[in-house]
Amino acid sequence: MRISSLFMSIALLLAASSSLWAEPARHQAEFEKHVKPFLKKYCADCHSGDFAESGVDLASFNTAEQVMTSGRKTWQKTLDMLAAGTMPPKEETQPSAEELTQTLEWIRNALADYSCDGPVDPGRETIRRLNRVEYENTIRDLLGIEFKATEEFPADDVGYGFDNIGDVLSLSPLLLEKYYDAAETIANKAIVTDPERLIRSDRLKDFKLKDGSKSDDRISFASHNVAGTDFHVETPGEYKVSIRAFGTRAGDDLPNMHVKVDDEKKDFSVDAERGKEKNYEITKRFSKGKHRLEISFTNDFYDPNNSNPQRRDRNLMVNSVKLVGPPGVKPEDFPESHRVIFVAYPGQEGITAEVAARRILTRFASRAFRRPATADEVNRLYALVSSSQADGAKFEESIRDGVIAILCSPNFLYRVEMDESKQPVRAITEYELASRLSYFLWSSAPDQQLLTLAYEGKLRSQLDPQIERMMKSPKSSALVENFAGQWLQLRNLESAKPDRRQFRSFTSQLAQDMRRETELFVASIMQDDRSILDLIAADYSYLNESLAKHYGVKDIQGNEFRKVSLADKGRGGLLTQASILTVTSHPTRTSPVKRGKWVLENILGTPPPDPPADVPTLEGQKELTGTLRQRMAQHMANPSCASCHSRMDPIGFSLENYDAVGAFRTKDEGQKIDAKGELPGGVQFEGAKGLREIILKDHRDEFVRTFSEKMLTYALGRGVEYYDMCAVDAIQAELERNDYRFSALVKAIVHSDPFQKRRTQ
Repeated sequence: MRISSLFMSIALLLAASSSLWAEPARHQAEFEKHVKPFLKKYCADCHSGDFAESGVDLASFNTAEQVMTSGRKTWQKTLDMLAAGTMPPKEETQPSAEELTQTLEWIRNALADYSCDGPVDPGRETIRRLNRVEYENTIRDLLGIEFKATEEFPADDVGYGFDNIGDVLSLSPLLLEKYYDAAETIANKAIVTDPERLIRSDRLKDFKLKDGSKSDDRISFASHNVAGTDFHVETPGEYKVSIRAFGTRAGDDLPNMHVKVDDEKKDFSVDAERGKEKNYEITKRFSKGKHRLEISFTNDFYDPNNSNPQRRDRNLMVNSVKLVGPPGVKPEDFPESHRVIFVAYPGQEGITAEVAARRILTRFASRAFRRPATADEVNRLYALVSSSQADGAKFEESIRDGVIAILCSPNFLYRVEMDESKQPVRAITEYELASRLSYFLWSSAPDQQLLTLAYEGKLRSQLDPQIERMMKSPKSSALVENFAGQWLQLRNLESAKPDRRQFRSFTSQLAQDMRRETELFVASIMQDDRSILDLIAADYSYLNESLAKHYGVKDIQGNEFRKVSLADKGRGGLLTQASILTVTSHPTRTSPVKRGKWVLENILGTPPPDPPADVPTLEGQKELTGTLRQRMAQHMANPSCASCHSRMDPIGFSLENYDAVGAFRTKDEGQKIDAKGELPGGVQFEGAKGLREIILKDHRDEFVRTFSEKMLTYALGRGVEYYDMCAVDAIQAELERNDYRFSALVKAIVHSDPFQKRRTQ
């Protein structure tokens, strides 16, 4: 029975996958007849085997089905290169117009021929460990404690451009040790195991010496003297006056400290010595109002002839004086972290220690695991707590051990989605949906409102209002910092090292201002629910005085960022922001190649292949002379370079009016900058403005699809695959219907099949 069910599940899974394309058999016939001979004749010499050029092994594709599924990305690149005329290389044998047309038509048809009418394949997420930022934010929202996981834990690996990808978030023995150490640190900070330390303690100062001047609470009595101060009690009750002191000895008696508190007097023989100070205390009930404290040294003695130099002078030293009390700790005296854990106490409402412990563990584990803790999980946790109590631990100490265990549990460290369904595809549970949603928008655990809706089974029916609520929350800044920060490679600013001799204005503070500008700009698109096309087209940004000066914008003063119009400043959108221009430059010069590659990868979604290993760098070719553009033209004379550079360089050259740190310029090497560009196919443009216009006019759909796929990748924690095409199509269509509003993109992703469902097999 189990075997037949397994085969049925596999069959359904295959049906879900195969339904994605319409007629693979028809495409296979054309593939055998036209495409395979084309590949063998014009491509196989360079693109086959283990050492295939740029890692593109076209000879490994034997069926149309491979091209249409797992090979889609490779074949989309192949289509782009063939259509642009950059492949085959000019020095190689060229196909006839008829051969090229047949092949291009087949590739286009094969990649476009898929159906969205059949069973859904939403993909399957690898179990995902919390990355450093998510761990840090989760602890903050779970306990109200700031724990710098980004400083304590090793850096997370990156996949598909993001550090929240399940396939690369491994767990090393070192990280496991750090998780345990972190759990101990967090639990110790969160839980008060000795309530006595919460009793208020105020230092009494401003003592006035009878013979001498004023002093704080460090008083040195070298001879008979009296130190007095007045203090005020706000809350009547029992207090301790605690005097931390030590003495030096001479003669047979110890230093005598006479203490007078209002009318009450007490003498202390101070037996503590330097380095071993002790507290000497008087307990007294105080009324509200003003009170008087006096400390006297009453038995000064000097024995200059003593053979032991340490026993010649009797003195008294007071290190501090504290007023401690009143005793008794109220619930509100405990820190928030303690209160959110200890929702019950033994004896409270007549409950036993076991009942109190189980209530605490059930509630905290459920919040930490982001779904209700099971009875078996609570039993195991209570067994640990009970064992600690049997070993003599106080109630709070035993609960601390349970909290440490919870914070070390895979159910906390990982976002677990259990597949118990017999169907090949299932809708994720409402608790799983709450977690996916919160880690997407907040990089943190779901809050109580999300969990309550999940418990009530109402989250799916109220998704859009919840998305709107969450986008308005200050915690949504995580989407800008973690999604946009990685999509736009802003984190690379931390390691950017422009040559200080050439770029004297560049400082670490300016780098922070550059990043802040871009974050505020992207946040404005999100918070104002603007069109995502404004990421390219906007004529405003956010500047402070330092960045405005860097841009040549006048009349901006102060460190505070404010919205500034750039309509007539030669700038606009992401492409001309200093953060982007700096991370796509070399330390000593701009890089049209890096800038062009950045636009192709992150804006148009058509990244070029990696360069061949044996191609020399521009700096390595000493014979190249002239402006950067002229040297690049000479570099492109290398046939193995030309195919990719013909796509990258024109884009990069259009941004040459901005130097390696994003400042505007008109000359390079003393000559006027030529910012004209021409893409394969004869499309011409000039400067950053021309590049923006051509993206918005001729490549709008590519940008929208690229941005959608980037955000979907971030939301899912996995790469977008061929079986996600229908979902991406639906997301793009939803954007078009809603004027490309940012909220429309977020909602479309959250409502998509890959986000709402998962493959179980």
